[in-house]
Amino acid sequence: MSAAEETVVGEADAWAEVTPDAARRLLVAAVDAFAERGYHATTTRDIAGRAGMSPAALYIHYKTKEELLHRISRIGHDKALDILRTAARGDGTAAERLADGVSSFVRWHAGRRTTARVVQYELDALGPDARAEIVALRRQVDAEVRGIIEDGVAAGEFDVPDVQGTTLAILSLCIDVARWFNVDGPRTPEQVGELYAGLVLRMVGAH
Repeated sequence: MSAAEETVVGEADAWAEVTPDAARRLLVAAVDAFAERGYHATTTRDIAGRAGMSPAALYIHYKTKEELLHRISRIGHDKALDILRTAARGDGTAAERLADGVSSFVRWHAGRRTTARVVQYELDALGPDARAEIVALRRQVDAEVRGIIEDGVAAGEFDVPDVQGTTLAILSLCIDVARWFNVDGPRTPEQVGELYAGLVLRMVGAH
């Protein structure tokens, strides 16, 4: 499967849990609009138009534009956390779990790059309460990666003088994939995930 094909498949099934269909169409339209124009430059009319609906129809499912962003961000962060939590609690050595977590996390950011850009880079557009909720999820994401690294250090698998700083560097490296990944490029999300897993293992001095 090409990078473009894998990305299209990833974006298409990203919101299966959102119902009814009209609510899902509006959410997908909002993702596209926020990624293309930015949250503040996007209007509810823009979103409704992309979904093939009237502006009034949007308010049946979402009270405000911010509610749409919050729903997108919450679902995206829940999925990111689930990816890393599954890896952290899996079988295998710390190196194997870290490689699995990084490759899966990167694959998600590449395969669903449009969604990931909104999820990762529009945090400041949320109001205080919604923002605090998402920040708490980000802390859990950080904790899962940090826990794997700490396990590796304790087991003598990793050589990491600064666990907190290394955790931040790894997450930043993975998340940035959403910014640069090109569906017309030579690598698929799977290939980028494998590349980054190897890079991260070298970062932690895996033996």
